[in-house]
Amino acid sequence: MFAKIPGVCNNMHLRFGENYFYKQIVRFLGEYMSRYTGNRNRIARRFGVNIFGRARNPLIHKPNPPGVHGARRRKKSDFGLQLEEKQKLKAVYGMISEKQLVNYYKKALKLKGNTPLHLAEMLECRLDNVVYRLKFASTIFAAHQLVAHGHILVDGKKVDIRSFQVKPGMVVSVKEKSQKMKAINEALDNSMNDVPEYLSLERNKFSGQLLAMPALEQIPWPLEINLPEVCDFLDHTN
Repeated sequence: MFAKIPGVCNNMHLRFGENYFYKQIVRFLGEYMSRYTGNRNRIARRFGVNIFGRARNPLIHKPNPPGVHGARRRKKSDFGLQLEEKQKLKAVYGMISEKQLVNYYKKALKLKGNTPLHLAEMLECRLDNVVYRLKFASTIFAAHQLVAHGHILVDGKKVDIRSFQVKPGMVVSVKEKSQKMKAINEALDNSMNDVPEYLSLERNKFSGQLLAMPALEQIPWPLEINLPEVCDFLDHTN
């Protein structure tokens, strides 16, 4: 099972066991293993909005929710309503995993002040989301790819971790060799999306900066999300 790896102790499995070796793999590759591969159009139809900002709006030809009885909306319970709010939040940030969302919530709980605001700040300041908000990518999923493939720099250094937390004052830019990419230039030239006021963009330099932590009313979510309900749901289910 264990091949000889240069520079690595080949008795690692004897010293730590297979479980340790597996955990190291997950640690370094977890970002890629958690990538969402499901049907994105169904997600948009479920919430009735082009939630991922795709050029071809999936609601034009199929406006009803997915499923045989999609056109008939049933009244949801309180649990169902809270669950839907949580699903909206996960979708807005590129279908982040349940584990990631719970971890963000636990971190937000430990901070003083407004827990929903802290949760929103951490999600909004993910590197992949900042890349999307700066219009370097046309969708959040395209932003995932740019970060994962090493096209993005933070303060001049390559960062390929999508969940990297961008702090106020940090400069996010596109690598010089990647600035000629058609997808990036088309996204920047798209007038449909505006850069939020807590970010600044220098189009000619392919760079932007996080000016301050975002306020809830400044975050340009494509649909309304009841964040306190999400926090209440996470508090009772974890």
